[in-house]
Amino acid sequence: MNLYHLHSAATVLGFVFFVGVVAWAWSGRQREAFREAEQLPFGDGPEDRT
Repeated sequence: MNLYHLHSAATVLGFVFFVGVVAWAWSGRQREAFREAEQLPFGDGPEDRT
């Protein structure tokens, strides 16, 4: 195994991780959490973040 194989493996693992994050972000289970998070900048203070 040389350095080329290590770089190839790192690229493949990085791509798999990226696809996993995208799948997690687009999953329906996260929709409600993201809706709450997208409203955080418009809150009046710390009491609105609960």
